[in-house]
Amino acid sequence: MSVRDFSERASGAPLIGCRWSRQADQNRRADKPYRWHQHFRGQLLCIQAGLVQIKTEAGTWVLPPYRAGWIPPGAQHSVLFCSTVVGHSVLLHPQLCGVLPHQPRVLSLNPVLEALVVRSTTWSREHLTNEDQHIMAVMLDEIRTAAPEKLYLPMPKDPRLVRIAEGLLSEPNHAKTVEQWAAFGALSTRSLRRLMQAETGLSFAQWRNQAQLNHALALLAQGRSVSDVAFALGFATPSNFIAMFKRLMGVPPARYFAVENVYIDKR
Repeated sequence: MSVRDFSERASGAPLIGCRWSRQADQNRRADKPYRWHQHFRGQLLCIQAGLVQIKTEAGTWVLPPYRAGWIPPGAQHSVLFCSTVVGHSVLLHPQLCGVLPHQPRVLSLNPVLEALVVRSTTWSREHLTNEDQHIMAVMLDEIRTAAPEKLYLPMPKDPRLVRIAEGLLSEPNHAKTVEQWAAFGALSTRSLRRLMQAETGLSFAQWRNQAQLNHALALLAQGRSVSDVAFALGFATPSNFIAMFKRLMGVPPARYFAVENVYIDKR
């Protein structure tokens, strides 16, 4: 059975762990429509290599290596594999998910949680032993308390803001000023700033930077150089892009995917 088959199982073990790999979606670009779906079980996606872009009804987030993506049971979403991806999935029966986040998110993946996820792939998919159930309880606690990563891009609801947001996403390298984007959406600059903050929790500048960051991560995961990514996003120099990336993520882009930089307990 595939991971997708196990994600729909109401019977069997309450927690099912799987190892999987997936080739890049060569025929799907980020600007093409997403294929929406949902699963009976909650999913914890742990990426070892590659990068996944996930769209939900509330927004979009990227899942790079050594992070975990949480998708609650029944949450509408669509997945785009930006590069060849290798990882593990933990599929949780809805009865286990009440104490876990109710919204999709990217979580820090510390060594303890990663080791438990890998171990769960050796368990029976029909029933769990008493020892397995004790480990499962620890895993649930690790998921519940894991720190969220700054990789989520909330989408606004106002049609004028949606037009601006979609314009920014389709042209991340566009040099328009905030005044020009406000005119593009047929509202005042003041209204753009006020509504974006109210609907997404981010200022217009923060939202724009997050959109650029998510696009940059997808390009970097495909093997593009830092210089290429900087210019693709419209930065005047690579150093300007590196400064933005480091300000948001804490490390420069060349080091972001390094294993030694990802196991940071932020609790």
